Amino acid sequence: MKYRTERDSMGEVSVPADRYWGAQTQRSFENFHIGEEKMPLPILRAFAIVKKACALTNRALGLLDEKRATLIVRVAEEILDGKLEGNFPLAVWQTGSGTQTNMNLNEVIANRGNEIAGEKLLHPNDHVNRSQSSNDTFPTALHIAAVLSLKERLVPALEEMIEAFSRLERENEGIVTVGRTHLQDAVPIAFSQEISGWRAMTERSLAAIDASMQGLFDLALGGTAVGTGLNCPKGFAEAVADEIAKETGVPFRTAPNKFHALSAKDDVAFAHGALKALAADLMKIANDIRLLASGPRCGLGEITIPENEPGSSIMPGKVNPTQCEALTMVAVQVMGNDVTIGVAASQGNFQLNVYMPVIAYNFLQSVRLLSDAVRSFTAHCLSGLTADREKMKGNLSRTLMLVTALSPHIGYDNAALIAKAAHKNGTSLKEEAVKLGFMTAEEFDRLVKPEEMV
Repeated sequence: MKYRTERDSMGEVSVPADRYWGAQTQRSFENFHIGEEKMPLPILRAFAIVKKACALTNRALGLLDEKRATLIVRVAEEILDGKLEGNFPLAVWQTGSGTQTNMNLNEVIANRGNEIAGEKLLHPNDHVNRSQSSNDTFPTALHIAAVLSLKERLVPALEEMIEAFSRLERENEGIVTVGRTHLQDAVPIAFSQEISGWRAMTERSLAAIDASMQGLFDLALGGTAVGTGLNCPKGFAEAVADEIAKETGVPFRTAPNKFHALSAKDDVAFAHGALKALAADLMKIANDIRLLASGPRCGLGEITIPENEPGSSIMPGKVNPTQCEALTMVAVQVMGNDVTIGVAASQGNFQLNVYMPVIAYNFLQSVRLLSDAVRSFTAHCLSGLTADREKMKGNLSRTLMLVTALSPHIGYDNAALIAKAAHKNGTSLKEEAVKLGFMTAEEFDRLVKPEEMV
């Protein structure tokens, strides 16, 4: 491999000749051989948006000439177009401020811009990082990446799931089945009502996610090193937030308190809390579906779900609820990520939180996994979910909790006597109600109508 010599304030460093990064990126690359996790692509794209917006704002404020600003914007757009892949090699496990990733972007933009210009016009710090600090650019990129990932990936996936549940509600109108509480038989419920509960969970989670984005619209840019805005011109913070809003179509705005924006990560922790709530709902939905589909002969078997793959390497013909299993594994991963983010957000010492890369990695992983898992579950499970009407009808006819309809007429204790006798003797509720003298067969038929109990 061929190398070239790059220089920074600490001296000379050898850098691969076919890469655009510089000395500070190389030092980080060499010093942090930790894990396999690299800085997520959404963060890199968000940084490109930040650098483009800063260049345009610096030009408008007279701090950057037209030629240099144009070069920075052009390279930032190349990054957004995916043309400079392979130039961002840094690990998540680096400095907690994300300084080395900020410098990675600065160096790549400067070196690529100088190549385009055919002369050395751009300096990574003096021009690309003008009016900025890693301490305000990384939290800004974090908020941008979080919002765009939620809006572009997770929100559409949840909308598709909600539509799938709505379709299942319509298709299963009129089916009455056994309700269950404590994993025990309960009073009847319409299957469409049970599905409506799943739909409402998803809708409420989507609403919570949407509400949680409000805090993420606040951007730290303009706070520079410690929140005071040193080396940042008046009006920069507001103007650059407007540029980012224009670029993304999202109503980003400058954070009203930059000291908070740099040192606290409560907005991200709050937003991930909505993701945790979604994970909890998805866990419940997936478990309900795999229990209702259990069997096919010796379980509940009240619904069928698509048979996508063979389920066993030893038991021929076995098929498993694999989409449910994948979704629940994603749910527990997201719950674990929430713990990491909560602990990391609590560590804002003085004027800066220095756990930002791990917050970014876990937040974006949660969004990515939830988006993919929800889409997969909708396409490969909900799309083919059907009710076994005969099995539901048979179970409904045997449930002892139909006796609840008799309580207003003969009292709770007498109704309980009927249920216990039927269970002990293996007889029907109707038989025992007549035998115990509480009513006639005709009266029982008039009072116990499952379809009117939902």
